Parts: sequence; C-alpha cells; structure tokens
Amino acid sequence: MTTIDDLPIRDDLRGKSPYGAPQLDVAVRLNTNENSYSVPDDVVEAIGKAVQAELRDLNRYPDRDAIALRTELAGYLGHGLTTANVWAANGSNEVQQQLLQAFGGPGRSALGFGPSYSMHPLLAQGTGTRWIGALRDPDFGLSPEAAVAEIEKHDPDLVFVCSPNNPTGTALDPSVIDAILATARGMVIVDEAYTEFARPGTPSALTLLPGHPRLVVSRTMSKAFGFAGGRLGYLAADPAVVDAVQLVRLPYHLSAISQAAARAAVVQRDSLLATVEAIKVQRDRIVATLRERGTRVADSDANFVLFETGGDQKVAWQAFLDRGVLIRDVGLAGWLRVTAGTESETTAFLTAAEEILS
Repeated sequence: MTTIDDLPIRDDLRGKSPYGAPQLDVAVRLNTNENSYSVPDDVVEAIGKAVQAELRDLNRYPDRDAIALRTELAGYLGHGLTTANVWAANGSNEVQQQLLQAFGGPGRSALGFGPSYSMHPLLAQGTGTRWIGALRDPDFGLSPEAAVAEIEKHDPDLVFVCSPNNPTGTALDPSVIDAILATARGMVIVDEAYTEFARPGTPSALTLLPGHPRLVVSRTMSKAFGFAGGRLGYLAADPAVVDAVQLVRLPYHLSAISQAAARAAVVQRDSLLATVEAIKVQRDRIVATLRERGTRVADSDANFVLFETGGDQKVAWQAFLDRGVLIRDVGLAGWLRVTAGTESETTAFLTAAEEILS
C-alpha cells in the first residue's frame, strides 16, 4: 500500500499530521467550539429562499468580489467600515492563508504567541513561511513588554495574535496590540474568532484600524453566528490590504450559494446572535463551578473554557469520553478545553467533571 512518504511530497511536510479533532458519535460533543444551538426556523427559511434564488443561474460564475456580502458584513461591523475595508473567504482559515500568501512566503517569517490557535503554524508552513513560536506568560496572558521583546528579537514579517485567545480564552489588553503595532515592521493580524462572546468592556481591535494600514482584524461566522457549516470568514483592514489579498485569491473562491447563504445569515443576525448570551451564561457557569471545586481555570472571553486536569490530560480526556462527553485535548500538558454548550450539555460535562477531577 502506497503511503504519503512513498510520494514526492515536500520534505518539510513529511511526518506531519493534518489539523483536526476527533469526530465521534457521542451524546455530548463539546470539542470544536461550535455553537450548540440549531439555526432558528426563521433563519432557515430566509437562507433557503436566498439559496433558491441563485439556483437557476448556477451556470454562471458568482460575483468574484462578493460585493453584496462584503457590504452586509461592513454594516454588521460598524466602526465606519465600508465594503472596501472588508474581504470574505471560506472560513477565517482561508482569510489567514491568503494573508500569508500575500505577505509571507519563502524567505519570510511569521510569529505567534503560544499556546494559541494550532492552524496558524500549519498555514504558515503550507505557504512556505517560517513560523516562530514565542510563548505567552504562565497565566496565558501577554504583556506589551514581552510581545515587544519577541518582535525585536525575531523581526518577523507577520505577527499573529488571538483575542480572545484559542485555546485559553484570554483576551488581550489594547495596549498589547498598540505596542505590537509600534514595534512590528510587517503585518499584524488579530484573530477575533470569538469576540462576540467577550465579557462587557472588552474592546475589539477594530477600534485601532484608523491610522494603522498594517493591522488586520480576522473574524468568522462559525462561532457566534452558528454558521460553522456555511464556512464563512472575513477580515477588516485598510483597503490596500483587500487589494493585496485579491492578488492571491483563487478565481471565484466563494460560490454563489455560499455568498447567498452568508448574506441571509448576516441580515438575520439578531436571530442568530440571540444564543450568545445563553452561551456566555454556561461558560461562566463552568468557570465558577470548577473554581468552586478547586480546579484551576483560565479566564475566558470565548465560548469555551480551559481547565487543569491535575494529571495526565489524555487520561482525563478518555474518562470524559467514557461518560459520553467529548471535549478537546489541545496538546497542552495537564489541561483540557471544553466548549460551553446548552444548559443540559453543560450539566453533563460538570457532572462528569465532578467525578473525574475529584
């Protein structure tokens, strides 16, 4: 049987594993930070009508610039942003891949602060960009001084920061991003995939866009919008950044059906985002309950919680699975991550956690 290593694959890809999380048929799935609530009926109907309207013209290519969708997204973001400030693609992963294609590549480097989103170094490698893995503080925070020191040491072409951070859930103080912008000579990408779940008073990097043409804010509709199956991510930046990523995007990269469904979802955002507060309640319930039981938990502004297992996290992960609760081993020794789901899903997790973590 032929294996990957029998093929003339790139040397730097040999021995690598693809990104992914276990897809198991269990009662409670809380491992991929999805929105546990189904799409509301009124939104299903609206998306269905929007998609239906596109079907007869599928013999034609879609709008390759996705103007209507980008206009709707700009309206959602506010902050004085226009269509020219926004770009959309098949998930925020493709958005970030396009940024690396445009501003990274062979002979260039990208820096991130771990533990953080594990796709960033994979995207960098796929585009031939050298990845530099710096570290966050022991409490998973990041100070302006620490960030500046790493940037001055490595002089990267791109800097990636997540706020709120995945897998820890911690949000960045704006002073950190200010310091990074003042120090980095290249592009600064702030991944805000979970920003809609942030606690009150947590600012978005969107406020820093004016006067910072090298700043990019990356977003997704997969989490708060409950649109993970729709695969729609987007960025906000100076119009020149949008011009740059169009140099590397594939022709007609967003299908007419994807654009229509996403437009309808953005228009129906009040219905879709209605679950955000309920999810935040369950997130805070997880944090409070685990801490009351003596478990160390990271502060979270996301729809998930990172908690300490008190031992081998692989053993604890299996113990949760044995009880019908699938959560995420993110490869951080002694820690596991759980998505905040519905009230009943959260109860199932906390019941299992009481047995396992005690």
